[in-house]
Amino acid sequence: METKRILLRHWCDDDAETLFKWASDPDVGPRAGWPPHKSVEESLEIIRTVFNNDSNWAIVLKATGEVIGAIGYGPSCECELPAKENEPLCGYWIAKPYWNQGICTEALKLMLDHIRKITDIKSLISGHFVDNPASGKVMEKCGFVPTGETCIDENQYQGEGRPIRVLRLEIK
Repeated sequence: METKRILLRHWCDDDAETLFKWASDPDVGPRAGWPPHKSVEESLEIIRTVFNNDSNWAIVLKATGEVIGAIGYGPSCECELPAKENEPLCGYWIAKPYWNQGICTEALKLMLDHIRKITDIKSLISGHFVDNPASGKVMEKCGFVPTGETCIDENQYQGEGRPIRVLRLEIK
């Protein structure tokens, strides 16, 4: 999957060093609910476990060929979001040097087009910590609608006491 600026492709072991470079930034992971990576080996393990499926992709900047983030959907993992039955959770993150450039919105639109074409998914759920409104703006630009629900997810890294705003997208 690709646009003029980005490519979404599956992860490979060779991405571990680049993943570590971006995922070790203390400003990146905690915004999405996961701790900064501590080693290249940890990043490799994430590639081999969390990212090793057909619904998670590396976001690649075509101009450089470098992985700059991740996007995907799947079972709601440890999240306590109020998902409907068989409703996947959608998530993404991007390296700090690429924030506020529209890349996450572009990647999410690309993934949603893919979902509409090849799946029978009826809706997606997602959420963002209320202290990270930029993530919510990405979702809203792609058609996600706030449900009016807010929850505290004690399972998320640094989630204790941090409200999560819940959004849902009905797939048409």
